[in-house]
Amino acid sequence: MTGSKSASDTPRAVASRRVWLWGIGAALIAALISLAVGDRMSRPVFDAWQRLAPRDLSASNVRVVLIDGESLKQLGPWPWPRYHLARLTQAIAAQKPAAIGFDMLFPEPDRVSPETFAALYPELSPASAAEVRALVSMDQPFGQIIGSAPVVLGRAGVRQDGVDPASLIVDAEIAGTPPPALPHAPEATTNIAVLEGSALGHGLLNGPPDDDGVIRHVPMLQKIGERAMPGLALELARVGEDQERIGIAPDHVAIGAHVVPVDAKGQMRLRFGDVPLRHLYSAEEVLKQRFDPRAFTGRIVLIGLAAEGTADVVTTPMHASFYGTLVQAQAIDAILRGGWLLRPWWAPIAEWGAAVLLALAILCRMPGRRWVRWTVPLGGAAIVVVGAWLVFDHASLIVDPIRPLLVAAATALAVFAASFVEARRERERLRETLVQERVAAAATEGELQAARSIQLGMLPPRDQLASLDPRIDIDALLEPAKSVGGDFFDVARLDDDRIFFVVADVTGKGTPAALFMALSKALTKSIMLREAGRLDEAATLLNEELSRDNGEAMGVTMLMGTLDLATGQAVLLSAGHENPFLARGDAVDEHRLDGGPPFCLVDFPYPAEPLTLAPGEALVLITDGITEAQNEDGALFGAAPARVAVAKHADASAREMTEALRDAVRAFEAGTEPTDDLTVMVLRYKGAA
Repeated sequence: MTGSKSASDTPRAVASRRVWLWGIGAALIAALISLAVGDRMSRPVFDAWQRLAPRDLSASNVRVVLIDGESLKQLGPWPWPRYHLARLTQAIAAQKPAAIGFDMLFPEPDRVSPETFAALYPELSPASAAEVRALVSMDQPFGQIIGSAPVVLGRAGVRQDGVDPASLIVDAEIAGTPPPALPHAPEATTNIAVLEGSALGHGLLNGPPDDDGVIRHVPMLQKIGERAMPGLALELARVGEDQERIGIAPDHVAIGAHVVPVDAKGQMRLRFGDVPLRHLYSAEEVLKQRFDPRAFTGRIVLIGLAAEGTADVVTTPMHASFYGTLVQAQAIDAILRGGWLLRPWWAPIAEWGAAVLLALAILCRMPGRRWVRWTVPLGGAAIVVVGAWLVFDHASLIVDPIRPLLVAAATALAVFAASFVEARRERERLRETLVQERVAAAATEGELQAARSIQLGMLPPRDQLASLDPRIDIDALLEPAKSVGGDFFDVARLDDDRIFFVVADVTGKGTPAALFMALSKALTKSIMLREAGRLDEAATLLNEELSRDNGEAMGVTMLMGTLDLATGQAVLLSAGHENPFLARGDAVDEHRLDGGPPFCLVDFPYPAEPLTLAPGEALVLITDGITEAQNEDGALFGAAPARVAVAKHADASAREMTEALRDAVRAFEAGTEPTDDLTVMVLRYKGAA
């Protein structure tokens, strides 16, 4: 059919589509930002995790000899004469270490060589100067000691002012395909020739930090000229393991059984720890032989600077200031025992998969309370973080939790913003609809208020009841559950001494009940006045009249009676109505009546039942709006609490008793919308005097 609309065209569906578009757009933007930024956002997370769970280095086979502040204080400032370095190397070599590495360069001759010394003192006689120059430079004994021990010296790749790398010795056989993005330097800075040619191995010292100045990687390989050369840590591990060959591949390097994963730049990402103090030795202690004589036996020993003011100070994930030599020591240990961080091939799949799932969980927005809607995405985000931490802590794997969290956060913000905008748009639409509905309902509301006023105006006023006769105190109230209701009450004189009273409840609520109530009240009063208070005959006639033309099959419960004010003699008749309460002094009891069924059901001979009221006694008539009142839990007020409420005010006036019972019911409901009309009438007989 033309002009028909599908469910997908509803305002709610259109708003939902717009929210989805906002969320998907924000997720895509966040994904692009994540790709552009790379791992910069996740670095602080993994740095913090390393501080939280550092690598255990207690079983490391690497020992470090530090030329520290105390060593410089005892032996003089750096650079030391080669004599001290030769003695230091000799002392270490005497313990038969697996390898000795110098984390430094010796590109210049000894500064206190005989030639340099003679040039510093021109006052020396020619003979003395010649004698000094004839002395052997300590570079030669230092080179001899290096040649007699498994020593690895450092090199550095430079852009200029170096030597041709084609002339350099590459000690290890390097075979395989190198990583595709090895750093390249056209030349190299080396040690002086007498030292360079004596060493068993050579390793490159270059290890630039990340762009934020933090050292997270240690180079395993670099390209100098046209040849790949090992880093210092890798070369020391090779010499320490007594291997001749280094196998290389685009994603790893291998020394014997040790396979180390590397990135495209030939770098190993190191998982840092704290080097135990028992693995650190001062050069001054070694020179004075004040250490364990087996401290270096079979171990790899690294010699480096560790004094304030030295250049080899770096920043690591665990320390703002850290000696570079200790980074090399940890790298050697990682090569031999495993201690690197690895980003597995499946990490991007897991990260993007988690990002998509979190974004979908947010976009789908499960129905229910707001906190329930966000339980699934928040729980998913927690699983992502905890999972990334567990694989980091137990497997040293790098799976980035920031990427899916960034996408999820962007999606959530977009959904929140879009939902806010759509909610405002919906409120505006509803406001316009509400205005139109209010305009349409205003007339109906006015009519209902008019009907309420008319209905309540049909009841005798409370002030009129109070002044009806000095021999009786009467009060009654009616509070409809809606604008209009089906309850009613009435009191009228039959003659000078007798009065007629009635309390009734029409089945149902609202306008139909109110209309039937008006009819019932008019017929009841008319018939009672015509029958002069004969209740049984009046009830039979009233039942016939109410049943006639009652197409809606509505019923009426009614309690009516007459009271002789001269004698206190009363007659009651109940048509399916609540029993009244009789208050005699402090005692309040339910006055049970035989009665009959509600009017409009069947023909029934309703009995008139006599009752005598003594002066001071009171009769309390109620409707089921009292006993069947409900609280927020659905519990009923009941007859017993009603009787208790009447007993608490048994000696009070009729008005006080009426209002006390009404207040007890409202307190029980505690603000819950009333379920039925509430009607109470109290008649207290004062006596004939």
